[in-house]
Amino acid sequence: MASHKLDAIDRKILTELQADGRMTNVELASRVGISAPPCLRRVRALEEQGFIRGYHAAVDARELGFEVQVFAMVGLQSQAEVDLSAFEARCRDWPLVRECHMLNGEVDFILKCVAPDLSTFQSFLTEELTAAPNVISVKTSLVIRGAKDEPGVPFDILEERIAQIA
Repeated sequence: MASHKLDAIDRKILTELQADGRMTNVELASRVGISAPPCLRRVRALEEQGFIRGYHAAVDARELGFEVQVFAMVGLQSQAEVDLSAFEARCRDWPLVRECHMLNGEVDFILKCVAPDLSTFQSFLTEELTAAPNVISVKTSLVIRGAKDEPGVPFDILEERIAQIA
């Protein structure tokens, strides 16, 4: 559903939940300026419409023992829809692959991978990823450090755009 169908209160709800998905409905209602029952109805409607896909904890991979983070740029031999879908399905089955995005340009997919150590990633790379059907090339870049990891979308930019249009 397009974002222009959301009203200002819906966008405030999404902004607040994006920042803290664990707050109570009463706290959320207070922050967005409505009472709790309509706030809960709105949240449920946002979930049903697919604006809210789920709730999760943001965990620290390195603190949990996943010392290695790698971006893998994957080239496929065939870009037929059936082959693209098969590769995406395979990525969903690989636990080390945490994100998979199809791109345009020189690379077909970029994968964000995590592993407890370099040898675990190397085994995945050689035994799974490069050996997968239709994979013709893989280039990897090891993450040294992250400077920003911000989930969600910048609602303040959207609000500025809406204000300019109005």
